[in-house]
Amino acid sequence: MPHQIKSLFTQFFRWRYKHISNKTFIHIMSVAVGFLAGLAAVTLKNTTYFIESIVDEGIEFSSTQLYFISPIIGLTLVYLYVKYVHKKKLEHAISSILLSLSKKKGILSIKSIYTPLITAPLTVGFGGSVGLLGPAVASGSALSSNFSRFLHINAKTRSLLIACASAGAIASIFQSPIAAIIFAVEVFSLDLTMLSLLPLLFASISGVLTSYFFLGDESLFNFTITEKFEIQDTLFYILLGVGTAIASVYFTKMYFGILQFFKRFKSPKYKLLVGGLAIGAMLYVVPPLYGEGFGFINDLLDGNHIKALGATPFDAYTENIWVVIALLFGITIFKAVAMTTTFAAGGAGGIFIPTMVMGSALGNVVAKVINNIGFGFSVSESNFTLIGMAGLIAGVLHAPLTAIFLIAEITGGYELFVPLMITSAISFLMTKNAMDHTIYTKELAKAGALITHNKDQTVLTLMQIDDVIEKDFKTVTQNMTLGDMLHKSVAKSARNIFPVVDKNDFLVGIVVLDDIREFMFDTTLYDKIIVESFMHKAPEHIFYETDSMQTVMQKFQDSSAWNLPVIKEGKYYGFVSKSKLLTAYRRKLINFTK
Repeated sequence: MPHQIKSLFTQFFRWRYKHISNKTFIHIMSVAVGFLAGLAAVTLKNTTYFIESIVDEGIEFSSTQLYFISPIIGLTLVYLYVKYVHKKKLEHAISSILLSLSKKKGILSIKSIYTPLITAPLTVGFGGSVGLLGPAVASGSALSSNFSRFLHINAKTRSLLIACASAGAIASIFQSPIAAIIFAVEVFSLDLTMLSLLPLLFASISGVLTSYFFLGDESLFNFTITEKFEIQDTLFYILLGVGTAIASVYFTKMYFGILQFFKRFKSPKYKLLVGGLAIGAMLYVVPPLYGEGFGFINDLLDGNHIKALGATPFDAYTENIWVVIALLFGITIFKAVAMTTTFAAGGAGGIFIPTMVMGSALGNVVAKVINNIGFGFSVSESNFTLIGMAGLIAGVLHAPLTAIFLIAEITGGYELFVPLMITSAISFLMTKNAMDHTIYTKELAKAGALITHNKDQTVLTLMQIDDVIEKDFKTVTQNMTLGDMLHKSVAKSARNIFPVVDKNDFLVGIVVLDDIREFMFDTTLYDKIIVESFMHKAPEHIFYETDSMQTVMQKFQDSSAWNLPVIKEGKYYGFVSKSKLLTAYRRKLINFTK
């Protein structure tokens, strides 16, 4: 039976190569991965809502007790799943995909398909303050990667289809096909050409239709723009842009700061306990931090800030608008803390939706301050709530176009294009000036594994150092005589460079033919001169574990060398030649720009 199945697939592949062009096949595949990613997003949302309903109805504690207990239960279930089933540390969804595209030829494990569908609903459903978009993109991308491998699709097309899967997942969750395409371009650094645009478009449409089929046409935000942009409000939108930029920098620094703090706890159990209690305490004081937060955003858009805030210890004072402003500002401050604490405690989720929640709170705060400061100004609080979301997305993710089109699409707010552009542009420019990289990309950039829109940098990132290392060099030792070196190494090598190593294979120097040319024909010196007397240090070393291809290229440029030794785990491993490096670069560039 397996032989028959293999034969059928062989026949299918032959038929496909004969009758379907590569371009048409990519378009068909983009529709398929858009549907699969949309299906993953729908499954994720429904599973999370199901768990939330069980938590809301099945636990007979008071709301304050529930806030303390529920997140710990969710994190514990995730911990047990990771320890006994997944058996591997959870990775950040988008970052792991970017690493796969740059260093693993778009290959994602099968576990990445179903693990986000289990861990994210458990985290969010029990009150973890994270989002579902990242896990949806991760699951859809893993589906696309493994589907592509099954159909023998090359690495370059596989990477495009992973971007298509991300577009399909986003389009399905937000029902925003244009923003989904732009997200794939901005975050995955895709070149927007006709070769990539049509597959992204097909995948995005497929994801949206999947969402409509399973969930209907109900949107996340039931809001219609009623107050248009007024030119006299321009200064306030500039102010909001500055505010969201500052908040974006705070969000990012808080994220890395809290993660660093939790590294002090060596045991995952301690992280879970400390994180769970911290989240519970924050939820007690600021209930809207519970879960994703879409309900909070909708209540703010409806102008019902009391419902948005929920039951807090300060309910007796919420008739005072400044108390309300302070509580909303508290959400702006603590959403980043609650989100990162959820991650640090072992939870799974995404940062995109928490960014929107934080932005909505900040935008509403700015509008309320303007309206109540006593100078007679009046601005639309719902519009500022929307545009605050765009400002945070633009700043935190460095994705201003995604921010503009997403907020415009999900709310029908194309009438707010001008303030969306003002706030998003200011937030992006200020944040980009303060921080070169985002939460998604900072660690990848450090490791030299980040794909960007800079073609030169991207080609170097896509190159693998193993592809340019040469190992056919004859080694010599320090105490070897000139005669031994000539007979045992030089005579048997086609190379003109010889690494000098000790008994433990540590590199102590190099010898090139020019170093021994004046002695090699004088046989009287063969037993008198040893290698140590004419060897010299290499002009530079390449460290296998830490040097990126950008660093390797820079070392060749700075040293003016034609060959540099590679050190792996402290020992000599081989050489990289400038000629081979440049040849490999040229081939990768040609392939990348086809």
